[in-house]
Amino acid sequence: MSGFFRHTALPLSGLILLSGCIDMPHPFSDPGKEGARLAANAPPSRLDIPVPTDSRLSPDAARLWSKDVAAELLQQTIPAMAQPVRPGDWWLKMRADQRGDQIVPVYMVMTPKNEVRATQEGEPLQAALWTAADPATLSLAAQDAAPKVASVLTGIQADDMEKDPHSLKHRAARVYFKGVTGAPGDGNISLSRAFAASFRNTAYTLQNTTENVDFTVATTVRLSPGPAGTTGHPQQHIEIVWRVTDKSGKEAGAATQLHDIEAHSLDGYWGDVAVVAAQEAAGAIRQIIDRYSGRDNAPLPPPGAGTGAKAGKAAGEKQKS
Repeated sequence: MSGFFRHTALPLSGLILLSGCIDMPHPFSDPGKEGARLAANAPPSRLDIPVPTDSRLSPDAARLWSKDVAAELLQQTIPAMAQPVRPGDWWLKMRADQRGDQIVPVYMVMTPKNEVRATQEGEPLQAALWTAADPATLSLAAQDAAPKVASVLTGIQADDMEKDPHSLKHRAARVYFKGVTGAPGDGNISLSRAFAASFRNTAYTLQNTTENVDFTVATTVRLSPGPAGTTGHPQQHIEIVWRVTDKSGKEAGAATQLHDIEAHSLDGYWGDVAVVAAQEAAGAIRQIIDRYSGRDNAPLPPPGAGTGAKAGKAAGEKQKS
């Protein structure tokens, strides 16, 4: 076994996913809030959020509410904009319902045909607190709304994919691997060969050209001086980044392997190090593609099949499972 593993407490324990909120077994780590970037892949290219006219707020406060909701949805990578509805855009209709001494924010996802596709309700607030329109209160309401709206949009996208026989719900993703750059010794070749062998054991299609690809994987290796080591031997810090982009070039996620190794121990033959690193990376990339493509998301039931709030909640719970 290579010194790459002899000098680490746990083989490849530094693999970090930057692809989404993925509940993953050891040795992958949860990226935390950063992972929320893939909480949803919204079906619209833009989600307009006009100033609500039935908000029980002053015009300025209503405008602030729409801006806050747009900002929070952007944190969920939903392409939301606080602006009037434009032809062809999906949009979010908001209102505030008074129920006794409480206000319940209501959010309706509207199609470009101005049809309600789904409805979500926010947490109730004291009516006096809402009408006071403190910016902190409106901000909290927006923070509560964003993940709920995102889960609904995820379900809508999954429903569209379910109906499309050519979507990634019904076929294997086509993946192009650009190879490895920057590795010392025979790392570029060994890692590339090992990854190709490992990835062909997944349900995806690894192809040799970029024609009609769904995702592209590119890998870079970087070495830098490391700590002296417990026995005084010089070490190096190695970083292997497996980056996944979609067919439009947008980043879908990345898996990073970080280690301190004995200096120059990988200047020659990588051997089993390349095999284990590639096997672990192949599993991580598979999960990145699954999450980004939305192939495992639960479709939102069609309108009339249940309440929008319940349907959206079910879609969100399915996504987390």
